[in-house]
Amino acid sequence: MKKITAIILIILALVMFYLSYKIGGLPPAITGLGFIAIAVVFLNEK
Repeated sequence: MKKITAIILIILALVMFYLSYKIGGLPPAITGLGFIAIAVVFLNEK
């Protein structure tokens, strides 16, 4: 279950990076970085 959640978070992070690029704003990129960090934690848990 945590793997699926991590994959969804990575996809959402990519969408946020795209939105950040499209609008030229920083907040979506910061949110994307947070999603990546949470996904890494989920993937590293045993």
